[in-house]
Amino acid sequence: MKSIFDKETREEVVNRINSLNEQSNAQWGKMTVSQMVRHCSLCEEYYYGNIKVKRSFLGRIFGKLALSGILKDETSGLGKNAPTSAHFKVSEAVLNLEAEKENWKRLIIRYGSFREGNFTHWFFGEMTKKQLGEFIYKHCDHHLRQFGV
Repeated sequence: MKSIFDKETREEVVNRINSLNEQSNAQWGKMTVSQMVRHCSLCEEYYYGNIKVKRSFLGRIFGKLALSGILKDETSGLGKNAPTSAHFKVSEAVLNLEAEKENWKRLIIRYGSFREGNFTHWFFGEMTKKQLGEFIYKHCDHHLRQFGV
């Protein structure tokens, strides 16, 4: 399974980010391409520990089951229009797509030196580094597919 902690996977994600442009339209959902890029950057900041989010009550009940479904195999992933924590919703206009892309790419590349161990996700709970790497890739892939790249 692909992991953001693998160099080739990071390179793939960066190349796909480079393919985004102002004409990239969502195949589903309400975000613009610039809002999606900022949303993903906020998520990366969360995985680095720069944003703190409390555990969700529903996540404490269903989180492990949901995570196992998402990470089941190469073809499993996040559903279209899956709910998002308010901490990661971007509803304001985001005007500079190129600057947002550069920030997201910088955060993706930085995973090459990610040294943290286990991670506690706001919904899924305790995750191993392996699970985190696979989930981060699947989240990036989900949103890049959302915009056709």
